[in-house]
Amino acid sequence: MDTFLYTAVSGADYTRRSLAVRANNLANAQTTGFRADMAVAEHLEVAGYGYDSRRQAGITGTFVDQARGRLNETGRSLDVAIQGDGYFVVEAADGPAYTRAGHFQLDGEGNLTLGGRPVLGQGGPIALPPHQAVTIGADGTVSVRPQDSGELQVVDRLLLVLPEPADLVKRPDGLLGTRSGIQYGPDERVRVAAGHLEGSNVSAVEEMIRTMELSRTFEMQMRLFQAADEMAQTGDRLIRG
Repeated sequence: MDTFLYTAVSGADYTRRSLAVRANNLANAQTTGFRADMAVAEHLEVAGYGYDSRRQAGITGTFVDQARGRLNETGRSLDVAIQGDGYFVVEAADGPAYTRAGHFQLDGEGNLTLGGRPVLGQGGPIALPPHQAVTIGADGTVSVRPQDSGELQVVDRLLLVLPEPADLVKRPDGLLGTRSGIQYGPDERVRVAAGHLEGSNVSAVEEMIRTMELSRTFEMQMRLFQAADEMAQTGDRLIRG
């Protein structure tokens, strides 16, 4: 009976944590460049003498869904979307981090930023001189037309990387980091589309369906727990009787 109770409670806890992952995905269904989290579930052995018959259902981690989001045309020169696979690189507090979001901004000093973080080029953080126009090529080359000239001048080239999918992990700030700690260098295969933004790769319909399935599973686990508790109480009464 104790094994039955343990299995029911363990399953309910796994379902609760899975619901949290799905809820976060659903909340970011409209977030530019968002990558959905997928929970990795395993049955785990319980350490300790006398627990050989017990198994625990648990989430051992998450991985990043690599499906591509839809490209939406904006016409804004500093909106950039990755075409195919690849990532932009920004400078976070603890080093480089990766993202598919490309809604870039310029701060008061002409620095190219994303969410307040510097956007990295192949020469470091990108800073634009005073200009009348800016263009970003398919290979990530950032050029400006100076205020006193009609010719385009190359400033830098976006640092576009192609990490191993299994090496990517979601950070607390929503950006992506690597499990291995590797800092990936530029990859010539990555291409971008200026004037576009990539939407989230979350399917709201699929997430809602999965959330409802998990909710029903949680309710079933709770009913199993109650049934196990009632069976235990019945057994106690028989023993006392």
